[in-house]
Amino acid sequence: MLNVDQIKNGIVIDHIKAGQGIRIFNWLGLGKASYNVAFVVNAQSNRMGRKDIIKIDNTIEINFDILGLIDPNITVNVIENEVITKKIKLQLPEGVQDILICKNPRCVTSAEKIPHIFHLDDRKLETYRCEYCDEIRSAADFR
Repeated sequence: MLNVDQIKNGIVIDHIKAGQGIRIFNWLGLGKASYNVAFVVNAQSNRMGRKDIIKIDNTIEINFDILGLIDPNITVNVIENEVITKKIKLQLPEGVQDILICKNPRCVTSAEKIPHIFHLDDRKLETYRCEYCDEIRSAADFR
């Protein structure tokens, strides 16, 4: 069994779909971190079969909307003094700005420098609708 030391103060990103952890690791810039980071790939999970886990021995700012868009089934555990003080169950965000880009060439965002704003259209299908032209984008397009 793999043993990774307990962290004092930091974050554990758990229940990452197997294979998606590297995307989160890179997005957070953890390869250049000056603090301890453990990245576990394909860990056994009763609930998921296999999963990735990232343990960060530091408190960092994370955009939960982007993290939820990458994988809405993630759990983020906040650790203080070696104790989990908060569990955050992520989900698809209700809306995102400048994360998804509208692909419609007739959309106003193609001609003007305005924010790309999308609203959750269908949680089950994981689709978003452009605020300006109603173009549908899948959260999978971001992944």
